[in-house]
Amino acid sequence: MASPVLLVIAHGSRDPRHAATVHALTARVRSLRPGLRVETGFLDFNAPSVPRVLERLAAEGADEVVALPLLLTRAFHAKSDIPSVLREARSRLPRLRIRQADVLGPSPLLNTALEQRLHEAGVAPGDKGSTGLVLASAGSTDPEAIAVIAEIARELRHTGWCAVRPAFASAVVADGPTRTAAAVRALRAEGARRVAVAPYVIAPGRLPDRIAAGAEEAGADVLAGVLGPSPALARLLLTRYDEARVPVAGAMSA
Repeated sequence: MASPVLLVIAHGSRDPRHAATVHALTARVRSLRPGLRVETGFLDFNAPSVPRVLERLAAEGADEVVALPLLLTRAFHAKSDIPSVLREARSRLPRLRIRQADVLGPSPLLNTALEQRLHEAGVAPGDKGSTGLVLASAGSTDPEAIAVIAEIARELRHTGWCAVRPAFASAVVADGPTRTAAAVRALRAEGARRVAVAPYVIAPGRLPDRIAAGAEEAGADVLAGVLGPSPALARLLLTRYDEARVPVAGAMSA
């Protein structure tokens, strides 16, 4: 029996770097598992759209698809947009079985990818004790997503960094994570001799650019790259795919 098709669902962006990075990531996924059919669909701005990909797969005779949100937290797109698109597709394409995989985070593999980007930017393992880290997410008003970022920051603090602060590039809410520049300044005020900013985002675009601008504005010493097509992130996509293929007994696919 053929394996289900893996459909990676990305948000999309007017910035061409976004789609290019997504395609580079899916290419790495294919290289890790030759023979697995991996498709990419976008919610907005880029083609092909998710409905068009599903229609094409159904027309070609595919039996099953695992739809994998390329999202780091369970915020609006994971809870509303993507389920709505998939429900509509199921109603139009009843012969195509569609499972929705879980979002990517949190996961130790994401932390591995993050650390790799920091290492590439010049942070050695021995630097952690004197370096404050800003974990800079794109942003959300969803309390669950905010809590996840805060918890990841706490976990990273226990891996040797002198301090870790979460920050959002947008959608800052009362008592929530602060902007990147403010987080950098706060770490300086707390005595961090060096400050590194790690974008907790997958692909370039407007919000990652805002993170970079905040890091520059506040004089951060290190700015890591976005997670991009890292080996650890590609492995995580396959992990979520495999989990969705073998759901817990008695559970229904989303």
